[in-house]
Amino acid sequence: MRRRRIAVAATAPFGADVLERLAAEHEVVQVLTRPDAPRGRGRRLAPPPAKAAAERLGLPVLQPTRLDGSVELAAETVVVCAYGLLVPGALLERALWLNVHPSLLPRWRGAAPVERALMAGDTETGVTIHRTVEALDAGPIAAQRAFSIAPDDDAGAVYARAAEVAADLLREVLAHDEPLFVPQPEEGATYAPKIRPEDRELDPTAPPHELVNRVRALSPHIGARLPLPDGRHLIVWQARVGEDGAFQPLVVQPAGGRRMAYDAYLRGRR
Repeated sequence: MRRRRIAVAATAPFGADVLERLAAEHEVVQVLTRPDAPRGRGRRLAPPPAKAAAERLGLPVLQPTRLDGSVELAAETVVVCAYGLLVPGALLERALWLNVHPSLLPRWRGAAPVERALMAGDTETGVTIHRTVEALDAGPIAAQRAFSIAPDDDAGAVYARAAEVAADLLREVLAHDEPLFVPQPEEGATYAPKIRPEDRELDPTAPPHELVNRVRALSPHIGARLPLPDGRHLIVWQARVGEDGAFQPLVVQPAGGRRMAYDAYLRGRR
């Protein structure tokens, strides 16, 4: 295996996972990530997952609020994974930017490919390594591999599998100074916009399998919201279609409470 000198641009947990796998095999000389942001109930300033991973690994971190020509790159190859900032043309010209996208491009271009795939009931997804260009996830492809989505997989399971596949694909791509790129087809392109508040809402009148898919798509990191008769909401983390064909929550979280089995929640309301 060839050890490369690279930079990594990552923010979210998926990016942090890929960063740790890359650092085990390559010389990561710079980590670009988003600035610290308020999180949790107390809204305390906290580092993004990729920064926390970089600090554990002793890697240098740069946190620009936006990318422009003033940003100095420490490597000629930058791996981008769940970063969240637009890379301008001025920086794209300075290095080879390789984007790790957890879908089979051109399907599910955009911010939430795993979540949208699960909501749509897809039974297959994958990982694509492509050259970063200014158009959204439209760059030529260096490597791509598919894998199956099991009926009980949630977003967490799909992201974990995608990180494993991404590491394998990057090992192959980074072995070459000049990867071979194949133009990405426009036919079959679909888009995966970021998750909005309304995407979290569970409509009790919707088909049960669609509700289960929405729960899978938003677990374990966001949570789907089931409206209650009293006007409050119950966050649903796991669900299934019951033997009677109805939507059946399995793991839930009441407002201000902890996650629990749905049966325990019902007993507590009696």
